[in-house]
Amino acid sequence: MPHGPTSVVIHGHFYQPPREDPWLDEIEVEPTAAPYHDWNERIERECYRTVVAAHLTAGGSHNRIVGIVNTLEWISFNYGATLLEWLETNAPETYAATIAADKASVERLGFGNAIAQPYHHVILPLASRRDKLTEVRWGIADFKRRFGREPLGMWLPETAMDHETLEVLAECGIRFTILAPHQVVTPPPNGWPGEYRAAKGKSVALFMYDGDLAHGVAFGGVLNNAGQWVRSILRRPVASRTEPSTAPRLVSIATDGETYGHHHKFGEMALARAITDLRERKGVSVENFASFLSRNPPTVKVELVEPTSWSCAHGVERWRSNCGDRVNGAKYPSQAWRTPLRDGLEVLAAGVHALFEREGREHFANPWTAREEYGAAVGASPNELEALVERLAPGTGKPQRARELLEMERDALRMFSSCAWFFDDIGGLEPLQVLRYAAHACELAGAHDPAIRAELEKALLGYLEKAVSNDATVGTGRDVYEKNVRSRLPADARVAAGVAAAHALGLDAQAATPRAYEARIDEDGVTLRVRRTGRTAHVHTEADALSEDAADIAVRVSRADAAGSDLVPLEVFPERARRMIRASLRHRLLASSLTTQELAALANGDATLRELAARALVRSIQELPADESGLALRRANAVLDLLTQLEGTIPFDAQAAWWHVRTSANGQSSQIAALGARLGFDVSAAPISG
Repeated sequence: MPHGPTSVVIHGHFYQPPREDPWLDEIEVEPTAAPYHDWNERIERECYRTVVAAHLTAGGSHNRIVGIVNTLEWISFNYGATLLEWLETNAPETYAATIAADKASVERLGFGNAIAQPYHHVILPLASRRDKLTEVRWGIADFKRRFGREPLGMWLPETAMDHETLEVLAECGIRFTILAPHQVVTPPPNGWPGEYRAAKGKSVALFMYDGDLAHGVAFGGVLNNAGQWVRSILRRPVASRTEPSTAPRLVSIATDGETYGHHHKFGEMALARAITDLRERKGVSVENFASFLSRNPPTVKVELVEPTSWSCAHGVERWRSNCGDRVNGAKYPSQAWRTPLRDGLEVLAAGVHALFEREGREHFANPWTAREEYGAAVGASPNELEALVERLAPGTGKPQRARELLEMERDALRMFSSCAWFFDDIGGLEPLQVLRYAAHACELAGAHDPAIRAELEKALLGYLEKAVSNDATVGTGRDVYEKNVRSRLPADARVAAGVAAAHALGLDAQAATPRAYEARIDEDGVTLRVRRTGRTAHVHTEADALSEDAADIAVRVSRADAAGSDLVPLEVFPERARRMIRASLRHRLLASSLTTQELAALANGDATLRELAARALVRSIQELPADESGLALRRANAVLDLLTQLEGTIPFDAQAAWWHVRTSANGQSSQIAALGARLGFDVSAAPISG
């Protein structure tokens, strides 16, 4: 059937699960993301920086680069607010190119490509109306702060919606959202939007993306051939309708943004080529939803299928029950843990909200209004946060508690990030992350009354012990919480230890301080200030005295709010300090353990650090019989510490050297035996000669 002009909208939903330690406000190393530091860094390299600078090639046998395309200038897109916050700090050039792409689309179309998202990636149909409003308003506020304009559209996490969710969008002034075609009974023909009529005469336009095209991009290998992709877009059938054949049609596709470069290597190049080819087609416009909507308002009211989402065949059950949707059913057959995890967090949230409302009346004219207004600066600088809270809680004399309460509510929202339920087991990284938020909320709730924290945690743990892992070694959600969250030394102790150790080594103590803190070195320790809440604490510190061949350091700390003291080893310092200190200790150790020739070989790249450290270990062991000062033994242990840091295996030659020392007349001391145990020997066994 003939048709009028064709508009093509490709939407990318860019989002990553939050990964920052809530006490440090930084992401610590994630080994599974190797060779990169963490998954945000890895995906930024593979996707986020490539979609704003995609190579456009000529094709053919030479396949030379003929241009660089910021694909975000030509596609509809949204970024999760927490991801944009990370990009702004850790990948500023990528972040700037993302903001610039929206401005370029405004200049070209009169409407920007970027649309907003609720601040946290929560499943809105499972949230209370009040939490829906806060998430949407925080998302709008963050969008305005970054893009400098009001958002017309909003992406719903997992496209999960129900009537109340769409009512909230309408109430907050959102003009449109994007759904999967199965989320309405009958999608309007030709890709046009349908209308959802909300209360008070407001409405929201609903764009249903083309499910077959989206599936082809995500799972069907379409990105292997950009020409085939373009042809499949333009061949979409035209539905019969009463409008004249000259009426425009819309072909829209919605995909995870990480499809382009991360899930599909070089996918951003296919996107750049498809955009370029479509722009050259007569009668085809590459635009965004807002620009199409401005010319083609909805004329058909649609009936919802709700609650539904784009990624669960059972509505929204993936985020609260053992519905059968999972990633690896063979390895993780049961997701019954999902229900007690959600139930426990719901009970915790109810307790936190009750405390916020009760205490909040002492600080805010209206606690819930204050929480919504907090979204204007929640992702901004600590100074902006401080100024906002001073405005929200004037004259109370307790600005610190007001800030603690608002941060507590932030935890109560972000602990429902959908990723915790999407994957297959309670022992995964994502459930652990939301449990960290839960623990942080409990800590803030009981900051001035430990009994409150104990009561909240007790209720939560009662549910978590019912969340049974598929892996017997993991145990239950309670085991995950107690082993990986509650058992850790308090953040103040770890941060102060790292700062004190850096100072003792002559390093920049400020550079060793995590982003969440400010630190000041005192005569007897470290004074810490939490940037987001203003809380201060003094920690008495005593760093180990170090020899030049030391490869480790520990700091004894004592706090006013705790009895006794703790010895904090280097391995549990915050990563920022730990990396700096290990590098410094490594430099000192190498200077004392390697020969001049070996240092030159390392500098020239003629030998690896692990190789040279192994050689130095053998040399130190061989010197043990003749060394009466103990220097060789200290050096051998220090170099072994270094090899442990480098995660290398025990050198074969070092084991052989130790055995020769052990069987010599001077090799029977307990200290030499202890070194042998570190090298893998059973030192309790009698030596076997020969």
